[in-house]
This record gives sequence, structure tokens and C-alpha cells, in this order.
Amino acid sequence: MKSSLAKLSVGFLLGATVVGGVATAATSEPLGTKACVDKRTQVLYLSSNGTCPATRTLVTLGGSTIDVKSIAALVTPSVVSIKVTSINGSGTGSGSIYKSSATTSFIITNSHVIENAATTGTILVELSNGDTFPATIVGRDSTYDIAVLKVEKGNLPIISIGDSSKISVGEAVVAIGSPLGLASTVTSGIVSALNRPVTAGTLGTESFVNAIQTDAAINPGNSGGALLDASGRIIGVNSAIASLSNDGTSGNIGLGFSIPINEAKRVVDELILTGKSTRPVLGIFFDTTYTGTGAKILRLSPGDGAENAGIPAGSVIRSIDGVKIADPVGAIVRIRSYAPGSTVTVVVDLPTGGQKSFKVLLGSAPSN
Repeated sequence: MKSSLAKLSVGFLLGATVVGGVATAATSEPLGTKACVDKRTQVLYLSSNGTCPATRTLVTLGGSTIDVKSIAALVTPSVVSIKVTSINGSGTGSGSIYKSSATTSFIITNSHVIENAATTGTILVELSNGDTFPATIVGRDSTYDIAVLKVEKGNLPIISIGDSSKISVGEAVVAIGSPLGLASTVTSGIVSALNRPVTAGTLGTESFVNAIQTDAAINPGNSGGALLDASGRIIGVNSAIASLSNDGTSGNIGLGFSIPINEAKRVVDELILTGKSTRPVLGIFFDTTYTGTGAKILRLSPGDGAENAGIPAGSVIRSIDGVKIADPVGAIVRIRSYAPGSTVTVVVDLPTGGQKSFKVLLGSAPSN
């Protein structure tokens, strides 16, 4: 796998089966105010006057610093544990409740979490209160490492959706999931980097992620869980970790990677609507023998965006919408962060010399 992480491998957060704990329940009130947590039920209530009765604990939601305790109380009920059992293998993962009607709820997770049960086997979803329900696969996209599950249980607390385009390096974040099967585990850290090109999986079936890098502790089993901003809104779907071991099975070393929620949400909405998803198409084939910096174009796909924009074969892509491109993986990851039909600015070194900027309209193709 090509990566900018020297002597590191990036692997999916496949979980082991361990007895999990049970966390507390809360409602989905927005952050940014005073609230009271019931000492017995742990249900969260807004405080109209900044005080709470003796049976409840006052917490501050929002503020100048991240309040991990408040975020945990608020969001944990919207994050679930997932257990997969099949003849192809078993494991655990995490997920977030995305939509819920009176009878049905949809859950976001990673494609690799439920891959073994894609054709046979069982998937069980455990809520934070310990209730367990069978789940079915609505759809999955291995190239984005996103999947959607459905449970026949309604009126569940949904997670608040953030905006991953507005986060910054150094911003405080919270991760919630089920590492090693330990349900409702909460950790905190910062955004370490943005637009980090990451691939994971086997050759030919890789997932390409324009990742949020974080040092919040995430481990095998955190896959599909939530990366949250300081307001308790999901900004990323935890997907992979870097490892110092050759087989990629070691635990957290402070290098975790999340799929930006803006990228994931488009795929999730398509899967819920149609059971399938799409990916953007630039319309180029890369020269895999090229060893320089950038992504060299071997040939163009007739009739697609790059050819229509006038980019010549032999050009070397230097940047896409201002983000520098180091290699073909970086180019693929950057393009796949957009929706089909988007227009991007591609700067290339021309084969005849000089540099030129092109506006390219991205096409659409079925995703895997």
C-alpha cells in the first residue's frame, strides 16, 4: 500500500469479541447550554435557569473547552455495538444511529465491519442500554468503507450531524465506540491532520479515504464509531489505524483515521434511498511506473471530464482544488471526496513544459 506514513501500515479496525459494558441513556438535545443529567436514569434535560434539582447533576454543554463528560452523556445512546457471526469469521465493530422512524432505524458503520455477513451470517446491534436487535444490510460501499444497517426498532436517539469541512487541525475531538468489544468507550484528543490520503484493505478492493487524522485513542473494534466535535456532532466515521507491526494488528499508537462525515453522508443517503451508491469520475488512468512527485496521467478515458477539459495525456497532476498531490493514491482519494457532478480545479505540469490549471466536471459511476 502506498502511504506517506514511513514504516507504518494502515489497517481496518477489526474488533475482537470481548464482554462489553452498558453505558447510560440520554436524549438528543443540542449542545451550547446548561443541562441536568438525572442521577438515576442519566437522561439529559435542559436547564432553564442554570440550576438543577438534587436528583440531577448540572453539566455545561459547549463552551471554550471541550466537555467530554457532557458529550459522552449526550451521544453515547446514539452509538451502538455491532457483532457479526458467519462461516467466514466473526468480529465486533461500532455504529451510529443515523435515522429513526416509529418502527425502523438506520445505522452507519464501516463496510469492513459487516463484510463477513454480506452473503451469510448474522448481525446483532447492541444499544447502550444493553438491548440487542438483529440487523440487516441496507447497502454497503467498500470503496468508501461505508455501510448502512437497519433494525426493526424505532424512536431511537439519532446522532447529530456536523460539518467536516469546517474542522481545523488542533481542534478537540471525542471518539465513541466499542474497542475490543468494550461497549460505549469514550476517548478524546485532537484533529492531527486533514486530507490525509489513506488506503486500507486488500489489493483490488481497497478503500480510499480522504481522512481526518486524530490522536484520540481508537483501537480494533472502534470501526464505524463516531468521531465528534466539541458540540457533540459527528464529523467522522472511525475506520482505520496505523500500526508498527507487519500484520497491522497492534493497538492505538496515536494515529487513527476517520472518514469525513460530509463524504460519508452522501454515500449513506444513496444507500438508504436505493441500496447502491455512486462515485465521482475524473476520467484518467495513471502511469504506475512514474516515480516522481505527483500523479502522472498515462491515458484519458474518452468522453469523460479530464478529456473534455482538455488535459493532455502525459501531464502530471500537482494539485486538486489547492491540495497538493504527492502520488496517484492522493489523487484518487482527493477526487473521491467530491460528489459526482462537482467541478474541481486540477493543476498539472504539461508534457510540453509549463503548468496549467483546468476546470473539470466530474462524472459518475456505480461504486462497489
